[in-house]
Amino acid sequence: MGSGGREIHVPVLTREVLYWMSPVPGGVYVDATLGLGGHTEALLTLEPDIAQVIGFEWDSDAADLAAERLASFGSRFVLVKASYTQLREELDRIGVDRINGLVADLGVSSLHLDRSERGFTFKVDAPLDMRMSQDIALTAAILVAKLSEAELADIFYHYGEERQARRIARFIVEARGKEPIHTTAQLAALVSRAIPVKYHPKKIHVATKVFQALRIAVNREFENITKLLSAAPQVLAEDATMCMISFHSIEDRIVKQAFAKSDEFQVMTKKPVQASQEEITGNPRARSAKMRVAKRHF
Repeated sequence: MGSGGREIHVPVLTREVLYWMSPVPGGVYVDATLGLGGHTEALLTLEPDIAQVIGFEWDSDAADLAAERLASFGSRFVLVKASYTQLREELDRIGVDRINGLVADLGVSSLHLDRSERGFTFKVDAPLDMRMSQDIALTAAILVAKLSEAELADIFYHYGEERQARRIARFIVEARGKEPIHTTAQLAALVSRAIPVKYHPKKIHVATKVFQALRIAVNREFENITKLLSAAPQVLAEDATMCMISFHSIEDRIVKQAFAKSDEFQVMTKKPVQASQEEITGNPRARSAKMRVAKRHF
């Protein structure tokens, strides 16, 4: 979500989101991944006569910070403390039948990355958690402790595209037999030992793909994206725009294929929209952002 904190919150591709969403007076929009509220704030500021922007956020910390940030917009902003996988149910609950646009930024919030206690990063030793919402029971530590060697290897390979997946999984199973793996530092050091030095990447930390894969598994990210793409046509009005921002090649592929295969979407971007060099200079996390846009048609 390209966010860091209230004072350094920088949502990605904001200019491009506003261009494609083109909010209209009286329109109702959904920010499916509210985070700290950057995209929502931009929409409400651009079009002062928007009826509502409904923000979905399943992380209670982020939701509370966003609510504080967006309080000045009054009833034009509606907070829904739930996952976007509950899109239809939650809109029904608040009496919204159709919306004029939806944006979803599928990246990890910097609120998560910058709060070491959440266990998303190996830069600081912390509990091996990785949950995007405190309501999730499963943690990365549980996966590392309970899954079989084959199951761990599958997660690392399919979710992290890690070529050393089997070797890493074997090292983990051997290590946990001697001592529980509870922290990010333990796991990062283990991955570093498992992968031969000649295969250590030059530009990223050697454990990056393993941490990414576990995070995706804990939060069921790919499954949730598929649910959102399936539910969206049920709530989008005719010609409503859907903007999907991803930071992972598999996420981008899921979105691309869903848009292309659906008779209910008209693809508006043949190639993904990417950040300008100017934006990347100001916000390096925008470098890997890719946005695909489609319109709903009946």
